[in-house]
Amino acid sequence: MFTRRNWLLRCSIIINVAVILYLGSHVMIGGGSNFSTGSAYIIQDEVPKAQHLEGVPPFKGEQANVREPLSQQDQSPQSTSEDKPQQLQQQRQIQQQQQQQTQPQQPEEDEAPAAVGNDGPTPEHPLVLELKMIPDKKISEAPTDSTLDAGGIQESSSYVNNSSPDGYMVTGDEKDFDERLRSLLKCHERDYKPVTLQRGDFWVLQNYVRADHGELKCHETITYTTHADYTFLDNLIPLLERWNAPVSIALHAPGTDFAPTVNSIKYLRDCLPDSNLVRQFVTFHIYFSTKHIPKAVPKSDQVLSSAYNCTIPPPFFNLSGGHLYKTQKKLLYPVNVGRNIARDAALTHFILASDIELYPNPGLVKKFLEMIARNEAYLHRKAPRVFPLSIFEVESSAAVPRDKTELQELLRLGKAIPFHKRVCSSCHGVPKSKEWMAANETEELGIFHIGKRVGYFVHWEPIYIGTNADPHYDERLSWEGKSDKMTQGYALCVLDYEFHILDNAFLVHKPGIKVLKKDPRRAMLAGKTNQLIKKIIYPELRIMYGQRKGCAV
Repeated sequence: MFTRRNWLLRCSIIINVAVILYLGSHVMIGGGSNFSTGSAYIIQDEVPKAQHLEGVPPFKGEQANVREPLSQQDQSPQSTSEDKPQQLQQQRQIQQQQQQQTQPQQPEEDEAPAAVGNDGPTPEHPLVLELKMIPDKKISEAPTDSTLDAGGIQESSSYVNNSSPDGYMVTGDEKDFDERLRSLLKCHERDYKPVTLQRGDFWVLQNYVRADHGELKCHETITYTTHADYTFLDNLIPLLERWNAPVSIALHAPGTDFAPTVNSIKYLRDCLPDSNLVRQFVTFHIYFSTKHIPKAVPKSDQVLSSAYNCTIPPPFFNLSGGHLYKTQKKLLYPVNVGRNIARDAALTHFILASDIELYPNPGLVKKFLEMIARNEAYLHRKAPRVFPLSIFEVESSAAVPRDKTELQELLRLGKAIPFHKRVCSSCHGVPKSKEWMAANETEELGIFHIGKRVGYFVHWEPIYIGTNADPHYDERLSWEGKSDKMTQGYALCVLDYEFHILDNAFLVHKPGIKVLKKDPRRAMLAGKTNQLIKKIIYPELRIMYGQRKGCAV
């Protein structure tokens, strides 16, 4: 009896232990299954997404593709109190990753800066950089806000007033700077040989007297392209002293104007203390009508064979326009033919097509190229652009200002005014001009404002740094007939050009403020020009370039 009870007790104990083990095993297996189907899912789904986006900021105005923390989105009713420590840990990780992606970040060295006028890169217009910016030194922080100009272009403060989006300035290493510009511009070198050719009704002696600089690399500098007759050559030295870079000048020399034109070139190259600037930088082209060919035209390799007598004044000294062959024969000055000849002969990618009496502020060439290198992404913008310079006049007794600070002082004293303010203020009214004049000068060159040739500025005649890819000037228009740049301005407008106005760059006319004078002959010619534009040129432009609302000649 005792033995039977003892056996039953042992069996009961064994059965109870087995039941306890079975129940404990079931509980443990059930708890582990719940963990693996909850938190383990989070690790495999959320963490890879965060890792994939780590270090890649979302485009401006666009949220990153990161899920909300579990406390807001992924916490399911099946979660138990045992899962919360794991969930909280995952929440903290994801929140940290979100904070890293929403906080402002310094772009990587090869990251494209945000484009002016866009909220960021788009699939239709990606900003692809081909060079890495080299850290040198930080520029002062730019404002974080953006403004919208009258033309509907959003201006990023990173491009305005000298700050590059990645905060770096151009390295001082000239070789690296040279290679960077070469890679950015991808331009091609051009021949630098004397050529005799015909251009419509004109003979052209291209590269007739060449500068000593020889063939130039297209990316390494900027060419000032201009036009004149020999009576304006007294402006060349003041221009060169401030520009200190290549100049391509087309000289109109019909008939008997040819000889004094050549003698003026000789004088400038040999007889002045600054003649080395002329020899080093200036290339002269000569053109004249097929109906007014000079009696003798020496070959380019012989034109300088005889020296000028430096003991006598130059041909242009104290000479009025009435002595010109052009004036005596009542010829019109083909201003746009000269502009296009000088442009087409330039050896560099960037050109400043200007008038010989307009003097730039010193140091402009180097600062402009540095600005381009700092903001390389803007060369990839879809919209074409040019870089206008603000223009001013100063009193005849005033010295030409060398920087914006000196210019502002002359403006304050009333000794300087905006260009043609008393002749045709709307022709040279620059967008945001009052703000430009009030803004302090900064160390480097940047973009003050991006405008359009519309609205109040529909008749703006900007002078700008551009390229030969920009529309040429209509060669049917003359200086006497006025409106000689209006048709080109219309083409720029229809082609949707952006005008990136330089903040610390300007041009100053030869001292002496112009006033409106009555000239019956010019008034008559201006009327004829207006009819030519209205009836012939404007319809042609509409066919060749198209139309755009707000654009006008």
